[in-house]
Amino acid sequence: MAADVLTRARGRIDTYFGISSNGSTMKRELMAGTITFLAMSYVLAVNPSVLGDAGPLGDKGIPMQAVFTATAVAAVFGTLVMGLWAKYPIALAPGMGLNAFFAYSVVLGMGIPWQVALSGTFLSGVIFFVLAITKVRERILDAIPMQMKLAVGAGIGMFVAFLGLKNAGIVVNSDATLVMLGDFTKGTTLLALFGLVVTIVFLVIGWHGAVLYGIVLTALVGVISGLVDLPDSVVEMPKGLEHTFGQAIIHLPDAFTGQMAVVILTMLFVDFFDCSGTLIGVANQAGLLDKDGKLPRAASALAADSVGTMAGAVIGTSTTTAYVESTAGVSAGGRTGMTAVTTAGWFLLAMFCYPIFAVVAGSASITAPALIVVGVLMSRALGAIDWNRLEYSIPAFITVIMMPLTYSIANGLAMGMLFYPIVMVAKGRVKEVHPAMWALMVMFLGYFFFLAD
Repeated sequence: MAADVLTRARGRIDTYFGISSNGSTMKRELMAGTITFLAMSYVLAVNPSVLGDAGPLGDKGIPMQAVFTATAVAAVFGTLVMGLWAKYPIALAPGMGLNAFFAYSVVLGMGIPWQVALSGTFLSGVIFFVLAITKVRERILDAIPMQMKLAVGAGIGMFVAFLGLKNAGIVVNSDATLVMLGDFTKGTTLLALFGLVVTIVFLVIGWHGAVLYGIVLTALVGVISGLVDLPDSVVEMPKGLEHTFGQAIIHLPDAFTGQMAVVILTMLFVDFFDCSGTLIGVANQAGLLDKDGKLPRAASALAADSVGTMAGAVIGTSTTTAYVESTAGVSAGGRTGMTAVTTAGWFLLAMFCYPIFAVVAGSASITAPALIVVGVLMSRALGAIDWNRLEYSIPAFITVIMMPLTYSIANGLAMGMLFYPIVMVAKGRVKEVHPAMWALMVMFLGYFFFLAD
């Protein structure tokens, strides 16, 4: 009797997700979801280290345990929506780069309280949702030139890597030259260098979950060397959301300002193209694109991302987005939403392991290598930029270089959007500049005048 019930249940799951029709099996989907989790679970340690009050933000940050719980809940919710609704083998979690923008550009740079920043994240998700279910999405995708999309992704990678180098003590402040090489005799810096080396080795030899394995090995070496404390326990009931849940809604009135308009636009822009690129890339690897190269159920997939962002903001974390690490699960055979559901299940279990992740999140030496490696992976977009054509390479270069040098993703994005129409006019290609680009140029000009004030 029990065997018959189990067989019927498996049959219904297979039919719902189309496991057999996509050439997969239940066992393969479960394994793929597990591998995806291993590849991206580093976010549970890195995100609290970026947004939490035990990291660089100090007392301006969100309570760290709340960030951890919110990160796990957002990953569970967003990934389940993607798996059950859009039925793609793609996992979601608070995005690297966007969390750095939230922390360093918005909270530290602009002095905006994290509660209001969460409201901005929520509004960007609402706008994203509207764009995802309407034709406006396609028009915006067509309006922004591919070269600028690539530059934004690469620039964020450079910025994230710079944050990692700074947090590791590999790059430090200098009154004479702004930055200089750090002290390699310090134990914490040596530990970060060790973590960077082993993570790179794991990545190069093709280990799925290389970033996670690098974090674990670095933490173990840190404990042995006395640089990292052991956790007091292993398992703990999730808590902390009483500090963050609903703050995005409570502070919505404070988000309707000119300053926040730029923040929301930047969050929307980065998430929109990051999500679109990740969806296309993962679906292409899985062979899920149609014969015209288009993504079936694209509206559902993009809407799932935006719903994840809205929910994550209400819970208490920065923008939730599709993770390129989903390719690890796809390479293991994942083809359906069952892969995503499995990944969500692992995040649910991990939610009860805060003491372990807290030790990692509280040590910059452990998390910094992950930021550097993530930055390297994001910066690969540089290779697709047409550097031989100045009308593309100039605004792209300005976008990329200004993000780390001004310590702001928004500044780099704004500078690139200002220069693109200018160089296109100088090249005599003014008719190729979409009206939306002129609107963005005017908006970002206003942004720089605001900074001057």
